[in-house]
Amino acid sequence: MAKLTLDDIADLRAYEREREAFRGRIIELKARRRVHVGPFVTFVFENRDTIRFQIQEMARVEKIISDEGIEAELRAYNPLIPEPGHLSTTMFIELTTEAQLREWLPKLVGVERAVELRIGPQGEVVPCTPDPDHEKQLTRDEITASVHYVGFALTPAQVEVFAAGPVVLAVTHPEYTHELELSDTTRAELLTDLRGG
Repeated sequence: MAKLTLDDIADLRAYEREREAFRGRIIELKARRRVHVGPFVTFVFENRDTIRFQIQEMARVEKIISDEGIEAELRAYNPLIPEPGHLSTTMFIELTTEAQLREWLPKLVGVERAVELRIGPQGEVVPCTPDPDHEKQLTRDEITASVHYVGFALTPAQVEVFAAGPVVLAVTHPEYTHELELSDTTRAELLTDLRGG
């Protein structure tokens, strides 16, 4: 999947004109790419469109108008656009109260390394790989962050097993062990990433 360039990011006035329609399309897209695993961990599988939306919204909120500012965002987020044979996901630990945050974020240290796909009838395990640049910023020994970026690399043979299904997304952290089988709709959506579509 092609990375984004400066030319792909609309300036603020142009973006305001397209924002409502683009936002509606991204909401529909993310609905097919969002997976809830257990009571409060959610994954959104990223692609070129979701990352463009992220950058456009960041530029809008922060009033980034210089090429240099946009290029900094491109450097930060382009690595999250998956190459063929890869999946890229943002993992959200969705805790809503201060008490929950204080309880769970220390307990879940290392959760970004405790995610796997189990593909096919045999449940072949594809482990996750945290994004190294984001991991340096987000990971501490005593507390974890609420957002992590993790990816999966599949061989061509594993992509075909993924296509045939079933596919389970699992969190295997000692303090949080949950899994969910991907719907056919989500699996088909993610197959476009794996096949470079």
